[in-house]
Amino acid sequence: MSKDPNPDQGWYYNTRTNQVEHLERSRSVDLLGPYPDEATARRALDIARERTRQADAADDD
Repeated sequence: MSKDPNPDQGWYYNTRTNQVEHLERSRSVDLLGPYPDEATARRALDIARERTRQADAADDD
């Protein structure tokens, strides 16, 4: 976890641990975000799936 004296205030989803993180964060390679709040960060995988679906649909057009 980072001990940054000026931490990012966003919320992140850790794809390695499946946990939401705020203020102290793990390696960025393991994180999705930032998200504006904890509830949104908990939905990170669903959000990523939907964005991928939309991008794939746009590519098909």
